Amino acid sequence: MNIEEFRTACISKKGVTEEFPFDNKTLVFKVQGKMFALLNVDFFERVNLKCDPEKAVELRESYEGIIPGYHMSKKHWNSVYTNKDVPNQLILELTQHSYELVVSGLTKKLREELYSL
Repeated sequence: MNIEEFRTACISKKGVTEEFPFDNKTLVFKVQGKMFALLNVDFFERVNLKCDPEKAVELRESYEGIIPGYHMSKKHWNSVYTNKDVPNQLILELTQHSYELVVSGLTKKLREELYSL
């Protein structure tokens, strides 16, 4: 998977914005102002995605290319390598899972705003 394919998948989701809040190389995708994916635009070798804690452990045990989130909460985030044993389809599914987790954690008001877009 290349960065443009990943970016297209992210920005096609409802209410998603992209920005560089930390520096000029860490691209962050947000829904209603909450992060669901982070990556380095200079070296797109991994993406940080939010994940259900139990599922995160299972994935780490099943794939060499999924490790605890780099510079993130190790319980709630995974770093998913784009150039190892993780299939592109699974990367897209995990991106959707991350998006849905963030949406489910939004306040009622923010969810209603999202659904009205």
